[in-house]
Amino acid sequence: MAHEFDGNKYRAASAHQKEWGAKLIRELSIAGTERILDLGCGDGALTAQLAELAPRGSALGIDASRGMIEAARAHVAENLSFAVCDINDLDSGNEFDIIFSNAALHWIKDHDALLGNVHRALRPGGMLRFNFAGDGNCANFFSVVREAMSLPQFAPHFSDFEWPWYMPSIEEYELLVRRFPFRETRVWGENADRFFADREAMIKWIDQPSLVPFMEYLPDEHKADFRQFVIEHMIRRTCQADGRCFETFRRINVIARK
Repeated sequence: MAHEFDGNKYRAASAHQKEWGAKLIRELSIAGTERILDLGCGDGALTAQLAELAPRGSALGIDASRGMIEAARAHVAENLSFAVCDINDLDSGNEFDIIFSNAALHWIKDHDALLGNVHRALRPGGMLRFNFAGDGNCANFFSVVREAMSLPQFAPHFSDFEWPWYMPSIEEYELLVRRFPFRETRVWGENADRFFADREAMIKWIDQPSLVPFMEYLPDEHKADFRQFVIEHMIRRTCQADGRCFETFRRINVIARK
């Protein structure tokens, strides 16, 4: 199921995702002629950086959310483009030199299909570079939101709710990647636990993107109360003496070459 996000609100709440992505980009060896695909490009900020590094190549950012792509199109360059496209529908052959994704692929449930599609889309010698959420990610938020979902006034609305994320262990993902004919494969974990600057910073992150999949299941008359419960309990659970708010962020990094 594709979720609809507000790209402008996401831009204001995604400083930590941008930090992770900028680090990934700095580690890439880009000659300047590559064709690059950014999976789950969000507001397009990182795709634009990739396009700058490949002035004689191109960068294409795709995202299933129209709101994200609308925000992404504020970035303009001759070699930069964006498209509304579900990652699950990726259907390219030998087209890209680099397939990049930062803080997005935990929204994709079927990574077996994903890796097969990515392998086909890469040119021989091309590489993938992924960073996404793994086991242990967002432990506080998940605990609080599950408690909220179990409350009598909300529980009936989640009777057919499907957990929207895939956050595997390192070992599980290593085994999965090995099923495909990549070479020079490397999978490793990263602890990126974070202190949000203050309550408002955490609330922005809760609103976009964290609460979006849950709000879609609630009637309008319950949305404000559900949001308020989650925010109040998250602040109570994570706020430190200095006003900062803590959350666990556990990442999976993947590099592989075709």
